[in-house]
Amino acid sequence: MDVLRRNNVSVIGPADRPAVVLAHGFGCDQNMWRLIVPALAERYRLVLFDYVGSGGSDLSAWSEERYSSLNGYAQDVTEVCEALGLERAVFVGHSVSAMVGVLAAQAAPERIGALVMVAPSPCYIDDEGYRGGFTAEDVDELLASLESNYLGWSSAMAPVIMGNPDRPELGRELTNSFCATDPDIARVFARTTFLSDSRDDLKRVEAPTLVLECVQDVIAPREVGAYVHAAIPSSRLVTLDATGHCPQLSAPEATARAILDFLASLA
Repeated sequence: MDVLRRNNVSVIGPADRPAVVLAHGFGCDQNMWRLIVPALAERYRLVLFDYVGSGGSDLSAWSEERYSSLNGYAQDVTEVCEALGLERAVFVGHSVSAMVGVLAAQAAPERIGALVMVAPSPCYIDDEGYRGGFTAEDVDELLASLESNYLGWSSAMAPVIMGNPDRPELGRELTNSFCATDPDIARVFARTTFLSDSRDDLKRVEAPTLVLECVQDVIAPREVGAYVHAAIPSSRLVTLDATGHCPQLSAPEATARAILDFLASLA
């Protein structure tokens, strides 16, 4: 199996520089990083890829059994890192990919040496003493709507998730990205995402970690950022002057600057 072709891997930047792996979230692909890539690629070797089932990946490699768990996506990450011979790379994960990075770092600590979590959430459902942002009923309704009319759900939800109504072009971009995903694959990825609970996994994170949150985010409210930061002793929390769930698109300069500051601290 050609892992690099399977995951549509792109490598950008100086070959002799430390590696930074950029991992997209639900309904997206590696194109979501394009606005911060130029700033990062000046100093680092960037690895971009699409999870199987997303973007330009090999859809024939998709399996509901494998990708019904975040571990399946973490396996994608570790296999890409192994195929490229990466050692102690920095993993930048957006949204659900932040937790995928936690699992990948635990599975292959020799491959991933630090984590950047962009708008992370270890659990989307409220629990006793924990605010994830959604009730169990909210998530049930969200998944039922997605499964009954995926294109309609995408058109309605993407602008809300993007969270910048004064910049409708951003909402349209996320809508188009969602709509480009096969509905059956999106259904599985959505269930895997919104029903996951990775809170216990955070306690085992030993790698240096940057947690990036936005001042307002309907998917990952600030209580979640504070929870993730408190759960990972080796983490630092940065609140971006940005709104919505995709700061790499809505505030690329601030996002790139925060990541670069963290990368410089690792040297």
